[in-house]
Amino acid sequence: MRNSAWNDLIRLIDGEKLNYQPAGFIIDSPWIPGWYGISTVDYYSSDELWLKSNIKAAETFPEIWFMPGFWSEYGMCTEPSAYGSRMVFREDNLPHADKVLSGIEEADRLPQPNVKTDGLLPFMIRRLKRNEKAIIDADHQIRFAVARGPMNIASFLMGTTEFMTALALDPENSHKLLGKITQFVCDWLRWQKECFPSIDGVLLLDDIIGFIGEAEFSDFALPYFKKIFNTADTKVRFLHNDADGLITAAKLKEMGVNMFNFSFNHTMGEIRELAGADAVLVGNIPARDVLAAGTPGQVEEAVKKAFGEISTHERIIWSAGGGMPPEVKNENIYSFIEAVRINSV
Repeated sequence: MRNSAWNDLIRLIDGEKLNYQPAGFIIDSPWIPGWYGISTVDYYSSDELWLKSNIKAAETFPEIWFMPGFWSEYGMCTEPSAYGSRMVFREDNLPHADKVLSGIEEADRLPQPNVKTDGLLPFMIRRLKRNEKAIIDADHQIRFAVARGPMNIASFLMGTTEFMTALALDPENSHKLLGKITQFVCDWLRWQKECFPSIDGVLLLDDIIGFIGEAEFSDFALPYFKKIFNTADTKVRFLHNDADGLITAAKLKEMGVNMFNFSFNHTMGEIRELAGADAVLVGNIPARDVLAAGTPGQVEEAVKKAFGEISTHERIIWSAGGGMPPEVKNENIYSFIEAVRINSV
C-alpha cells in the first residue's frame, strides 16, 4: 500500500478528518491478471509479472487506495493448500481447491498446519521477501497480513453445503473444526507479521458468516473472530463480508473490527447505524453489475446514490460492495474517481 495512503488510513482509523474523500478497492487475482493482459497462471507463477502488474495498477490510478496492496496469494487455494488440498489451476479462471474432509466427524483427524512450511504459504512469504525492496522503492510497504476467515476455510475443506449442515446437526465437531482452523489463522497472521515488521494491519475475508442467523453467529463466529483479531494486535483490523452483513455490522466492535467492507445490498446509512460511528466503512456500489458490467454513467449514478444514503461522510472509504471483480475497465474506475470527487464537494 502506498505510504501516503497508509498514513491517511491510520488518520481515518483514529477519527481524524481528511481534506478529501478517499476511494479504495480490494484487488487481487480475480481482476489484476485480466486487466494487465496476462493469464491467471502467469500471475501466480511469475514474480516479475505479479510485481509489474501491481505496480502498474498503483501508477495508473494514483488516487485509489489499493488494499491490501501487493497481496501475495493463490486465490482460494491459499489456505486449503496448507491442509493438503488438491489444487487445480487454469489459464483464465480462478483456481479450485478440492475438499479434504468427507464429513464433520473427521474434524479430529485434520492436521494442524505448520505455517512456515506447509502448502503454498512459504511461497507466498518468499515472493514478498524477494520483491520487498522493489515494493519499497515504488513508495509502498507491506502493510497487511491477510487470511480467509475460519468459516470460509471450513467451507473449502468440506464443502459449503456440508459445512452449513454440520453447524446445525453436529455443533460439537463443528466447534472442533473451527477451533483448529482459528488457531491456524492466528499462526498464519502472526508469521506474516513476524516476517514483515511493516505490517500493522490485518485483512480477514469471510462471506460464510453472512449466511447464518444471529444465534449461530454468536456461537460459531463471534468467539473465533474475536480471538483472531485480538491475536493479530494490529492498528487496522479489516473485515470483508459481502454476503448479508447486518448481523456482522452489529458485532464489529465486539469482534475487535474497526474497518468493514460489506454488501451493496445494504445502504451506507443502515450499516453505519449498526456498526457505530467509530468503524471505517468500505463501500458501497455494486461490484459486478455496475463497476464491471455498467457504463461510466451508471457508475457515476451508483456513487451518487451511495453518498445520498448516509448523512455524514466521515470514516468512509468509497469502494465496491466487495472486492474488485473481473473485467472492470479503466473508464469505469476513472468515472468512480471523478464521481467521488464531485459528490465530495
